[in-house]
Amino acid sequence: MTKRVYNFSAGPAVLPEEVLREAAEEMLDYRGCGMSVMEMSHRSKMFQNIIDEAEADFRELLGIPENYKVMFMQGGATLQFAMVPMNLMKNRTADYILTGTWAKKACEEASLFGTANVIASSADRAFSYIPDCSDLPVSENADYVYICQNNTVYGTQFHKLPDTKGKPLVADVSSCILSEPMDVTKYGYVYGGVQKNVGPAGMVIGVIRDDLITEDVLPGTPKMMRFKTYTDNGNMYNTPPCYTIYICGKVFKWLKAMGGLPEMQRRNQEKAKLLYDFLDQSKLFKGTVEKDSRSLMNVDFITGDADMDAKFVAESKAAGFENLKGHRLVGGMRASIYNAMPLQGVCDLIAFMDRFEKENLK
Repeated sequence: MTKRVYNFSAGPAVLPEEVLREAAEEMLDYRGCGMSVMEMSHRSKMFQNIIDEAEADFRELLGIPENYKVMFMQGGATLQFAMVPMNLMKNRTADYILTGTWAKKACEEASLFGTANVIASSADRAFSYIPDCSDLPVSENADYVYICQNNTVYGTQFHKLPDTKGKPLVADVSSCILSEPMDVTKYGYVYGGVQKNVGPAGMVIGVIRDDLITEDVLPGTPKMMRFKTYTDNGNMYNTPPCYTIYICGKVFKWLKAMGGLPEMQRRNQEKAKLLYDFLDQSKLFKGTVEKDSRSLMNVDFITGDADMDAKFVAESKAAGFENLKGHRLVGGMRASIYNAMPLQGVCDLIAFMDRFEKENLK
């Protein structure tokens, strides 16, 4: 059997090995039913149990109150860039905080439906920091304030939520969802594509406050792009992404078995500290993000020499460290150290980086 590599991909990303083994065992016959979950009717009692358990465990992990609904939606996070304004931009105005690629794309999409005001941005320093959001010029008639909470491409993260001055906060948490505890009540709507930290690609999990679910959507909004369609039909208006929900459900149980989100936060902080501490003392490698804005999930770094970066990526791959090449917009390297990345993977990466540095600084 081929040895599994350490997969530092930003997404689709590493999944818990225990989950993959359990899914493999159930591939041909799920709990004695004689078929795979991939083949199962979404209207069957067996699948209903799968989706109900997944939602219940997700709610438990995040402590989601009763006045918030959970939606399992197809399309990935990028489709949400349109769904958010279609459902929430009642006054045709919204405020956006630009901290990277995905917030910028969301803002551009929202501008198709109304006025998308940029009220803060870190573009002036190549998105290497999170701007001060303690006293924002929030628009009086804004329907919501939007952020991308963890910026996968640039490796920054909001460690303190912006003061939205009473406006609903909408957040894309695709690359930090379930990595640490979060107070859902501080958001009007929060969503995340699951392929980074939870499951296979192709699904978004959304958590929305009841009062934001209405029939009052923008004219022309297709039924499948209305939040109310999902909440009114128990995520079963059409065939949902059944196998993705099944895998996510297993990841939720794995997270609970590991000790829940407080324990995942402790582990993630430990992994990130080790890697950032190494970068801070390195004579070859350096991080690209201001210290108080660093992400726990995505660590960007460079050598300052494109040829040396390419050499490191090639040699790291040969040594069993996959997907360390940085995003094309940033260059350099990026290590995504999501929940399922073991501590040993980070330790082994640091040891490899240390050897590479000594060999290349002679």
